[in-house]
Amino acid sequence: MTDLAVQRHPHPWRVFSATSIGVVAVFLSLSGLTVALPTVTRELDASGAQSTWILLGYMLVTTALILVFGRLADIIGRRPLYLAGLITFAAATGLCMLAPSAGWLVAARVVQGVGAAAIVTNNTALLTDTFPPHLLGRALGWNATVAAVAQVVGPLVGGAATAVLGWRGLFAVVLPVALLAIVASIRVIPPGPSRAVAREPFDLAGAVLSTALLAAVVLALTPGVGSAPWLPWVCGGASVVLAVVFVAVQIRRAHPLVDLSLFRNRGIALVLVAVLVNAVATYAVTLLVSLYGQAVEGISAVTAGALVMPVAIGTVVAAAAAGSLVVRFSPRTLTAIGMALNAAGLLGVALLLDPDGGSLGATAPLLFVLGCGNGLFMTPSTSALMLTAPADRRGIANGLRSTLQNVGYLLSTALALVFATAGLSAAARQAAYGGTLGELGGGEVARFADNVRAVGIALAVVALIGVVVCLAFPRRNPTATVHTLESVTTLKESA
Repeated sequence: MTDLAVQRHPHPWRVFSATSIGVVAVFLSLSGLTVALPTVTRELDASGAQSTWILLGYMLVTTALILVFGRLADIIGRRPLYLAGLITFAAATGLCMLAPSAGWLVAARVVQGVGAAAIVTNNTALLTDTFPPHLLGRALGWNATVAAVAQVVGPLVGGAATAVLGWRGLFAVVLPVALLAIVASIRVIPPGPSRAVAREPFDLAGAVLSTALLAAVVLALTPGVGSAPWLPWVCGGASVVLAVVFVAVQIRRAHPLVDLSLFRNRGIALVLVAVLVNAVATYAVTLLVSLYGQAVEGISAVTAGALVMPVAIGTVVAAAAAGSLVVRFSPRTLTAIGMALNAAGLLGVALLLDPDGGSLGATAPLLFVLGCGNGLFMTPSTSALMLTAPADRRGIANGLRSTLQNVGYLLSTALALVFATAGLSAAARQAAYGGTLGELGGGEVARFADNVRAVGIALAVVALIGVVVCLAFPRRNPTATVHTLESVTTLKESA
């Protein structure tokens, strides 16, 4: 079917610049709150469950709606849904900034997640429509880089804003960025024909099942969701049933929410699995280090933000280098090395987080190694996916990549919070989230520190599993092949 929505922009990098502003707003809001969470917990007197859901509510809704909004964008148009997402996100950010209670903030974060999902989904779809095929892989690679850099810089921004303006300062920083994204997008993104597959029905059953599945998984993993001790077990069993039903429904659908046929391609399937594993292994580290530093060592939010800054520096350096390396080395090699660096960094950080003899300052080189691993993984994995997928399936493939990456973020955060606070009393758990656990002293502090180290070691093991997955990638270098094809295409076009 001809894609009627494609309107090649005469200046596609202008569209990239406009959509990148929206991406920055989304990921600053996603990761910036990790270092501000203790301050939020104290000032709003949030319970342990509320503190958890201030983070997870945003992530759950964003993850659940990425595929849904991706499909709706195909039907009603990318630009309208993207702008609606930006407006929703900006309005919800204002509500977050004004939140008088923890419950208000959780609700506002959920609405913010709805807007974020529309932004993330349509951001990549707009780029797919705007860029010519020979530049698409490069644009999506840079798009992933912008998201990753914003994500890892977020804790520093959140810490600095909290130190100067209080925790509401983070949202005061994000709001003008979101407003700028609205103005830039209205000016730069062309209206164009709005419907690519308007005659294809929307998979409502798939949308409901996928949302319910993710919610069941998170509820099964999250402590304090209710007073009934059996609830996590019921949610865990429900998630298994929902997963089976979801796959069965998608296989039978003529126009499914998730095109499972892409997983028949071994190269695509392995890249998607690696993206999920990398996100699970690496995302929670800034949260863990920040919580540990504030709860056990008593450092401030701004110090916690600066403490994890080496991750951002390493990511930027390695991602920039990877842009050149992908032409000379296979994604298999680069992603495996990146995962190995992740494992080394995670293990080293975990061993240093020891209140009896460790040093937070000594974690800086290891966090830099972790950032390098993440940056080295990111660009070649995205390029490999885009250049392995058929040209008419790249948008869907990247939508799956974005969804699985966000699922990894969600699982990483949920599991880290669950196991880091395992065995703590309700009061100690709230103190850990509020950054005041050190005041309680005794066994609670030692137990929390032991838990954090155990989580770090477990994440390092996950990263090692990722090395194995990456080594199973096809040996060919699709990036180099397409680089050659780009040169040929450019010569033909100039002739």
